[in-house]
Amino acid sequence: MNTPLSRRTALQAAGATVLAAGLSGLTATAARADDGNAAPKLVTYPRPATMPTNTSFKVRVRTAPDGEWQTLDIYRPQLEEINATTGSGKVLNSSMVYFDFQGSVEIEVTYLKGGTTKARVRPDALAITPELLGDTLRFTLDEPRDVVVQINDEIFDALHIITNHIDPNPPAADDPDVLYFGPGVHTVTGNVLTVPSGKTVHLAGGAVLQAQVFFKNVEKVSLTGHGMLNAGPGGILCEGSKNIRVEDVIIMNPNGYAGTFGMSENVHVKKARSFSSKGNGDGFDVFSSTGVVFDGCFMRNSDDCFAIYAHRWDYYGDTRDITIQNCTLWADVAHPINVGTHGNTDAPEMIENLVIKNLDILDHREPQMGYQGCIALNPGDSNLIKNVSIEDVRIEDFRWGQVIHMRIMYNTKYNTSVGRGIEDVYVKNLSYTGTHANPSLFLGYDADHAIKNVTFENLVINGVVVADSMKKPKWYMTTDSVQWFANEHVTNLTFLTTAEAEAAAAS
Repeated sequence: MNTPLSRRTALQAAGATVLAAGLSGLTATAARADDGNAAPKLVTYPRPATMPTNTSFKVRVRTAPDGEWQTLDIYRPQLEEINATTGSGKVLNSSMVYFDFQGSVEIEVTYLKGGTTKARVRPDALAITPELLGDTLRFTLDEPRDVVVQINDEIFDALHIITNHIDPNPPAADDPDVLYFGPGVHTVTGNVLTVPSGKTVHLAGGAVLQAQVFFKNVEKVSLTGHGMLNAGPGGILCEGSKNIRVEDVIIMNPNGYAGTFGMSENVHVKKARSFSSKGNGDGFDVFSSTGVVFDGCFMRNSDDCFAIYAHRWDYYGDTRDITIQNCTLWADVAHPINVGTHGNTDAPEMIENLVIKNLDILDHREPQMGYQGCIALNPGDSNLIKNVSIEDVRIEDFRWGQVIHMRIMYNTKYNTSVGRGIEDVYVKNLSYTGTHANPSLFLGYDADHAIKNVTFENLVINGVVVADSMKKPKWYMTTDSVQWFANEHVTNLTFLTTAEAEAAAAS
């Protein structure tokens, strides 16, 4: 339906009715979701009938240990795989469910295709070992997490489980500062929702908005709720804006990036989720912006999950103070994180003060050597990347690519000049467990466009701590021990154990 923004009386009433039913047993004085003494609660949402589903799984959930089972409606995210021989892309269907809870829940997943021999719940760092009974598995979540259930190592025919805390204080449907979308499918004229300053767009659980949300030269604007943006020209477009908050929404199959943030400042994106299958299907891209935080996001994209750039298109200026933390990333195409490609040759820019921490990288598949790297620092267009902190990153075995890639780039497809350099990168507690990684590459362009001052502390590859002090033939480079390569335009590349780093800091 096409819902006018000025009046939504019927919509608000319907939304209030569904939410009241879903939140039965909760009161205005209910304890917050993070109160460990609160009684377990569970809120599920019906899938609108016009939204496509998938039939590989049946999923039930209940409050642990003996609540009443509720069957979850299944959505159909679409994903892409690139044929490395032809370059063509194949779109494949997958499955997703979502719900809110407080306390603990038990989840039961049945693989309806049958033939289950093994099941895996990812990220592996959560150490969830499901109970497997034939084609049905069960496991418990003690707090909201986003996880992927894989049966028989299926990559695309998998189940993505998205969970939230119960919102104790959702905005009122009749609040004049709220553009409220209740359960059901909604459209707006032109498929773009332009949001004025001071307003909140709220997608209630069960809501699907078929549009892009557009923040243009605005302040103090929010996009919140446990609903979904679906199939818009892009998910979120934020230009020239400040003090922006995005929280909890799911962005499904956009015709472009899940989110673009250009020439904006003080942007906080918390627990947003993204699935994509179309060309240029990046997750969240940042251009010429300052003070952007991505926290707790789950991204499965058919291009870069995160891309951090300077100038491109009509965006100009440095990019500074960007944080990506507590996220789970799965790149079916290209990089989980890519930094530096685009900039301004005529007026060179900086990309500096990047913090990347506490990540689980589940997959990376990219046949082209020039576009590999679970984390890639690739300055082109006279960009300088400086002051990068990477900490507590767990990389699971991926299909095709490199663990890390640093290259001063002059890619004539995208660049009009070579990047200026990479300086002052500290990587702490990065681990990779697997067998599919190509050698990681560190490639300066020449003596004037070099990589300088890169330190790894407690780099762990398949359980082995890689350090300059490790036992090896005296003529070996440390990189030889893990079959990585750094060229002659990389200076002061250092590998330390934690004890060595602590001793150096204390001296």
